[in-house]
Amino acid sequence: MTRLPAAAALGLSALIAASPALAQSVATAVVKAGDGKDAGVVTVTEAPRGVLLKLELKGLTPGWHAVHFHEKGDCGTPDFKSAGAHVHSAATTVHGLLNPDANDNGDLPNIFAGPDGSATAEIYSTLVSLKGAGDRPALLDADGSSIVVHANPDDHKTQPIGGAGARVACGVIK
Repeated sequence: MTRLPAAAALGLSALIAASPALAQSVATAVVKAGDGKDAGVVTVTEAPRGVLLKLELKGLTPGWHAVHFHEKGDCGTPDFKSAGAHVHSAATTVHGLLNPDANDNGDLPNIFAGPDGSATAEIYSTLVSLKGAGDRPALLDADGSSIVVHANPDDHKTQPIGGAGARVACGVIK
């Protein structure tokens, strides 16, 4: 195994940290349930053509749950309606990953909570970015955004939210 001299390693680290193309942008959302209890953490990492989410959630009802990006960085309890609608880039929003007319950038695949109420997943979305890129809206815009977990799964077709039901957990993306 070849080792770099300490000075070379430090120089390489400084170069990586200084290069915008090499530096990663990461945002985190501390997720809370409607009663204010801790429901986990979601980490959002900027990727070249979208974002990678790492969800580590707990306290959910066992089974499938819809997860969406919502347009406002506001998780007012108990119903999280203050998070607004889904993130979108067009005036008319059509929901659904399986809908051929869709333009709802907040759509994400469902997650599954096990018998203990925990859900761990990684999800990649090409529909948004942290700071805005091309036609992908920014999650970290002036009014922020949030990640919302719903009571039911999303059927990815039905308007306006795929039958996902009540908002059961929410985290502001920072």
